[in-house]
Amino acid sequence: MKISELYSDVVSEDQNYEYKAELNPNNPVKWAKTIVGYANGEGGIMFVGVSNDGEAFGLDLNEIDITKNLIARINDRNIFPHAKIQYTMRSVDDRAERFVLGVKVLPADSILRYREGDFNEKVFTKGDGNALPATPEEIIALAKRKYGVDNETSEVLYDERLWTEYIDLCKEYRDDATTPTLKILQNEEIVSKDGYAKSGFLMFRDGYEGEDSLICCRLWRGKKKTGTVLDSDRFKGSLANAFRNTLGFIERNTKTGWRKTEDGGREAVRSYPKEAIREALVNAIAHRDYSIGGTQIDVDIYSDRIEIVSPGSWLLPKGYEEYPLGSIPSIRRNTIISACFDVANLMERGGTGFQTMIESYQECGEDMQPVVSIYPGFLNLCLRDKLFEDDTEPFRTTLSDSEKIIEKLKSEGPQPIKDLQDITNYKSRSQFLKEVINPLLENGVLIREGNVKSPKSLIKLNKL
Repeated sequence: MKISELYSDVVSEDQNYEYKAELNPNNPVKWAKTIVGYANGEGGIMFVGVSNDGEAFGLDLNEIDITKNLIARINDRNIFPHAKIQYTMRSVDDRAERFVLGVKVLPADSILRYREGDFNEKVFTKGDGNALPATPEEIIALAKRKYGVDNETSEVLYDERLWTEYIDLCKEYRDDATTPTLKILQNEEIVSKDGYAKSGFLMFRDGYEGEDSLICCRLWRGKKKTGTVLDSDRFKGSLANAFRNTLGFIERNTKTGWRKTEDGGREAVRSYPKEAIREALVNAIAHRDYSIGGTQIDVDIYSDRIEIVSPGSWLLPKGYEEYPLGSIPSIRRNTIISACFDVANLMERGGTGFQTMIESYQECGEDMQPVVSIYPGFLNLCLRDKLFEDDTEPFRTTLSDSEKIIEKLKSEGPQPIKDLQDITNYKSRSQFLKEVINPLLENGVLIREGNVKSPKSLIKLNKL
């Protein structure tokens, strides 16, 4: 009898099913690694009494009792934490004397290891038809899936000298402009009671080298990605550094303007309210799914909108559009990263981030409101440009600094740094170079003619 005659959905060994003729008590790792692999993944069933080619010959009742006792003993002595197991039996003969034993392994809440002796532990993951020892990278990814990226206690003692970028962020946004004390960090569980940083807090540490903090930014000409990229940059390192650099990129590549007031004066108007940009970016960093390898947050600036796309599924039971404006509940995917932003006064526990964005657009029509689009595996938060197509009254718009420079170079040809700085509001040459010119040079939008230290050197557009 074939196993498919007993279980119609079982066709062959794969990530969900594996066959064992019997379980060898003298070499338990050969089959126990399958249990560990299933528990570390999505679960699965190991069928005992089935040959490699799927022939179900079964075990008698005594053999089944021996097999169950063996599994229980190895689970108790060698698998930590213990696997959660359920059993099923199906008869392979008319007299119900022999049975296939289904050993169903449930997904574990934590990472399971197989232990042989005091210092020999292995983590296994399940592939198609076999279980293999996990690589260090696979263990890290597994930890992120099991625990979330951020709430494991590390072996790094907190020392504020190693978190200067995060401390600077706190000083900038906290109402009292102070450094958070160790007690505050411990109360928020960012640091353990014995002083060790949680894994999420390590992502705010100076010099963080993980690829998972990457944010890719682009400025497009027009409304689609098929247009020309006018400016682009990639930011990583500590999450505090990536956050601040991304805000700087958006600031230099978005427009400002003014409008008349009732008393005959005028007031400044921004394409995007600062608080909306800040809340949208914090939300993307705090709620992205860091367990999805090879991904990043994307920030795309178009002529009429900004889109911030972050990896991760929508966590709430209903779609975005089903919640009344300003009433989206708060569910934190990464509790420690969120707490870090909370301590820095950049994120509220009550889930008021979306409310803040909406309030900053309260004078705009429904078609201008912030929108979250939900796709399989990622979220897209869109903010509309308040100044788009309003280049007459009541708004007078100006180009962003990058656009001003590009337009001047297109119309007048190569220019010295001083002449380019004069068409912006920058007073400091070094700041102008750091925040505007150097990024455009590094990304190949502009090129320099002459020695970098020479006052006669010129900046021109790259024709590539």
